[in-house]
Amino acid sequence: MESKKIGIFDSGIGGVTVLKEIIKLLPDEDYIYFSDSINNPYGEKDDNTIIEICDNITQNLINKNCKCIVIACNTASAKAAKYLRNKYPNIPIIAIEPAYKMVYDYAYNKPTLVMATKGTIESEKFHMLYKKYDNHKTYLLPCIGLANIIEDGNLEEITKYLKENISTYKGKVENVVLGCTHYPLIQKEIKEVLGNAQFFNGASNLAKHLKDILIDKKLLEKNSGNIEFFDSQNSKEKEERFFNILQQ
Repeated sequence: MESKKIGIFDSGIGGVTVLKEIIKLLPDEDYIYFSDSINNPYGEKDDNTIIEICDNITQNLINKNCKCIVIACNTASAKAAKYLRNKYPNIPIIAIEPAYKMVYDYAYNKPTLVMATKGTIESEKFHMLYKKYDNHKTYLLPCIGLANIIEDGNLEEITKYLKENISTYKGKVENVVLGCTHYPLIQKEIKEVLGNAQFFNGASNLAKHLKDILIDKKLLEKNSGNIEFFDSQNSKEKEERFFNILQQ
């Protein structure tokens, strides 16, 4: 009998930063990761388009014998998680969100920069989170196009983008919320521009929550720890980069 798997999707390979945290807690589970290169980036698409894309991917993952779905994209989580949970009530759907509450919990009084896509920052879900935990020392920065540049893997373009868009915050912020799963891939480069800062992202909290849900629903399994990778453009280059990052 084929084992049940954990399905994970993102607009590209950025969700690998989430998968790495999940594997630390659940090394024996089997995984399917879907990278949606064709529709990358999600951050500048309208809500209905994102919902339709995420619905198609979710259905595809359920058809591939996934017992739960992890949305490893902040924009998709903000725009589509509620719809997907209503449509698929029997499948646990765990959604990443910007780690702004972590700032409230651990570093409330420090000036904070939230880096995220335009779609995430403008979403109702993020506004509710922001309003609830606002430390009144927060800058919201919609990083238009950054996820796409990271996805392409051009370090020169990444460095140029960061210098042009975040240099102004150097010396002004002590906390940085990485509100897109692609951004932890360039945390070192961000730190080089901003200087010494404390970084927050939601991946570790999501991993803990996922484990709790699987225990609660008696869905934990001891499998081989197999990871399957699919890309909507069948990009072998993306697959290679994905597994290289996963092994780092």
